[in-house]
Amino acid sequence: MTKRDGPVLIELDDSGPSPADAPPVSEPEGAPTGQAMQTMAALTARGPSRLARWFWQLLLAVVLFFGSLAAWDAVTGLVERNVYLGWAALGLLGLFLAVCLAILVRELAALSRLKRIDLLHGEAERVIDANDLGGARAVTKKLSALYAGREDMRWGRQRLAEGEADAFDADTLLGLAEDTLLKTLDDRARREVEAAARQVATVTALVPLAFADVIAALTANVRMIRRIAEIYGGRSGTMGAWRLTRAVITHLVATGAVAAGDDLLGSIGGGHLVGKLSRRFGEGLVNGALTARVGVAAMEVCRPLPFRAAPRPRVTQLVQRALTGLFDKDSNR
Repeated sequence: MTKRDGPVLIELDDSGPSPADAPPVSEPEGAPTGQAMQTMAALTARGPSRLARWFWQLLLAVVLFFGSLAAWDAVTGLVERNVYLGWAALGLLGLFLAVCLAILVRELAALSRLKRIDLLHGEAERVIDANDLGGARAVTKKLSALYAGREDMRWGRQRLAEGEADAFDADTLLGLAEDTLLKTLDDRARREVEAAARQVATVTALVPLAFADVIAALTANVRMIRRIAEIYGGRSGTMGAWRLTRAVITHLVATGAVAAGDDLLGSIGGGHLVGKLSRRFGEGLVNGALTARVGVAAMEVCRPLPFRAAPRPRVTQLVQRALTGLFDKDSNR
């Protein structure tokens, strides 16, 4: 066998197809649009018609009326049969009504607290626009009173009280209030948003069941908004959380913030690649990004002070921290 120093040439048959003539690789039809979040937003923001409200109110009245009559007849019947059984049933019924009353009082207190934060937020905006130092001092006093019962805010309230005398304009004083009282709360709220975005994106990408992504998006967003309200002192109950969720989603729908699709993938490193390789993963990324957008809006609504000294959270950063390593290991490159 002889040794050859030059290259070996192999002649190929020209009868085969040329790579240049091969058809282009087809891409997945349609770009990810975040359909689960858009469906959730449509269901949440859509208010009931007047006829539907009358139907549910009358249904509730009928159930309460006949339920009360049935309970009263049952108790009086037991009293006639056995006095002790009748009094026991009457005591149970009274305890049940007491618990219902306590729940109602708690819901009303939660709604009142949310209203208090909303009024404080509006007052702070007016003070900032007018650069009213006296008004800013009144706002900080109300803000400190809002967190008076929380042990984790005691150090921040002390710092605010110590530095309040050194502030000579409204922006400085409210900036100090943001730094001492709201900075740690902002970090906790961001973590809640990241957790919700991660959950929605994971369920959308990995669970192929119909409407599972819509249910996951609805529950995760309602829970996220409720926890954000609790972080900032809202302590929203069931009615308050649902009302707050509708307010946030309605605002986003009105501004067109939920009607986003493939443009959100461009803000996430590697998002276009993942969206091309798997439409399901692309939908997960978009739904997670839209959840983060809802979370930012909830922070702005539930926060007692508007974002001034502290930077407003960016959806891109929240999504990157929440989804890094979940779909694309190279997303930070």
